[in-house]
Amino acid sequence: MSPAKTGSWPVTVIPGIPEPEALRDILDLVGDAEDADGNPPFSEQTLFELKSPHAGPHSVLTLLTHAPEENSPTEGEDLAGVAVVVLDGGEGVLEIAVHPNYRNEGVGSMLVDKLLAVRGLKGIKAWSHGDHEAAADLAASYGYRAIRELWRMRLVRQMPETPAAPVSHAAPDGVTLRTFVPHQDEAAWLAANAAAFAHHPEQGALTLADLQSRMKEPWFDPEGFFLAVDGSGEILGFHWTKVHPGRAGQSAMGEVYVVGVTPAAQGMGLGKTLTAQGIEYLQAQGLSAIMLYVDADNEPAVALYRKLGFTKWDADVMYGPVSAS
Repeated sequence: MSPAKTGSWPVTVIPGIPEPEALRDILDLVGDAEDADGNPPFSEQTLFELKSPHAGPHSVLTLLTHAPEENSPTEGEDLAGVAVVVLDGGEGVLEIAVHPNYRNEGVGSMLVDKLLAVRGLKGIKAWSHGDHEAAADLAASYGYRAIRELWRMRLVRQMPETPAAPVSHAAPDGVTLRTFVPHQDEAAWLAANAAAFAHHPEQGALTLADLQSRMKEPWFDPEGFFLAVDGSGEILGFHWTKVHPGRAGQSAMGEVYVVGVTPAAQGMGLGKTLTAQGIEYLQAQGLSAIMLYVDADNEPAVALYRKLGFTKWDADVMYGPVSAS
């Protein structure tokens, strides 16, 4: 069933990066939605694209709709919803965020209808972060179905009053664990990442600009970015951790941000060793909760994380057009 509409509100189309004031409004809406739902409505890559100095009409398209004054609980027009399409050639990924004050008003449909009018949906897939029923209904109303499921898994442990120092986990013979060195390891890590995630639609395509954008973020800490290297210094595997600050009454949380092992090093147990090393590091920071993302159909990774104590928390779902067949 398609979400009910209360009318059509004007939708502004912004090719490329929004102006600073519009970007502030978008980020405020994203924060309010995350506080209400417990998970961010946009992927990290989408937020980077919205702020990237390299972005333009070729890479990002933003649609905004404001609630008319008579529908707004505050003075003036509030930003009610935003849709962002991150573009890559003829392909694109759509994400939609609706402010909690304006849900069940048909805002998502207004934004998609405008996208249909100005670009169409050819080559577009869409993410629903948190697998909301309203998103499933909206997707179905435009002929989309679920095509991919990304789990969020979480590990929660009672922490002692004084966290212990991290344990150094033993690596296989001939392999050393060390931390990432900025301005030294970027190119080698990108090569290892591309090899480890050659078939991954997002992670394997990470560029130097993507890496540098993340290194500029307040959460970046090279001390939580572990590398497994061989005797010649070649990177065989890695575990990049991340810390999410507390917000809206929620405590800070660690993340197994990305774990990868190159094809040449498969079967050495590096994935488990690196994951355990990163978990020890995060817990030494006093973080009792640690989360991660993993594709639901990646059975070996899911099995490893379950053995380490992680359980499914919730899921993100990607939607794509129903096949003509």
